[in-house]
Amino acid sequence: MTIVGHLINGEIRTDAERLQDVFNPATGLATKQVALATKATVEEAIEAAQAAFPAWRNTPVGKRAAVMFRFKALLEQHSDTICKMIGEEHGKIGHDAAGELQRGLENVEYACGVAELLKGEHSRNVGPGIDSWSEFQPLGVVAGITPVNFPAMVPLWMYPMAIACGNTFVLKPSERDPSSTLFIAQLLKEAGLPDGVMNVVNGDKVAVDALLTDKRVKAVSFVGSTPIAEYIYSTANANGKRCQALGGAKNHAIVMPDADMDNAVNQLLGAAFGSSGERCMALSVAVAVGDEAADALVSKLKEAMKPLKVGAYSDSSNDFGPVITRQHQEKVV
Repeated sequence: MTIVGHLINGEIRTDAERLQDVFNPATGLATKQVALATKATVEEAIEAAQAAFPAWRNTPVGKRAAVMFRFKALLEQHSDTICKMIGEEHGKIGHDAAGELQRGLENVEYACGVAELLKGEHSRNVGPGIDSWSEFQPLGVVAGITPVNFPAMVPLWMYPMAIACGNTFVLKPSERDPSSTLFIAQLLKEAGLPDGVMNVVNGDKVAVDALLTDKRVKAVSFVGSTPIAEYIYSTANANGKRCQALGGAKNHAIVMPDADMDNAVNQLLGAAFGSSGERCMALSVAVAVGDEAADALVSKLKEAMKPLKVGAYSDSSNDFGPVITRQHQEKVV
């Protein structure tokens, strides 16, 4: 069975001390295994990033931007492959996977403009004989810890801009759907990124804690559930790191009595069932104002939901895919 490993200093590594099955949510069958990094493996990735930082920090910003332009082109070239990986391991249907990748590409496009974005400011004569200026400096080794629901998009929120700004990166993606994340990271090497600037370690809490407690990691970005966000934030801060931690959300829709009910129902379906509801902006609660609005909304929702089809990524007629694990299904039910 294929083992999904780690990307450390430009090389794929398989840390096979601990392995975990990766399942196809549509079939429930294990299709490959993922290596769960030990603390020592994570420390190797951090060391590679630390060693690569001085040269990358001193690389002219135009050359860093050029890597991002090539990376964007490679993402577009391999979009079908990436979407297939997302569908097979997360369960997203085709247009949801394509939408995720497109949102990620928008962040890479933004990073392509880093030469303009990193321009500092200069003000003359802010005081007697005093001029003022500002400039941006990279932090060093930074890390990202990303969730199961968007294995392509959420990592692309983080590392393209961090790397374009001159930092080096260690990513710990979800171990439940790791293939697309690792494949995309390898495209950066193909785009000309020097070895060690981008590293990926697959793993569980062992890998997370290693990143949060290592003094060489200067900042951490996290997206995931609220309890884990609180843990990441408190642990990172206790270890002197900058941290942004985005937790879960609860979203409401208010349907007024004079609303266009057909349009409201259409919007509610997309918000509630898109990506099988596995996204932070998924609709959790719909509130109809007034009995008449409520009756009309429930009636139309019931009819609109009847033809919805759930199934595998490979069937383009499906409206949405399965949730990623049996545990997720039981939580929803």
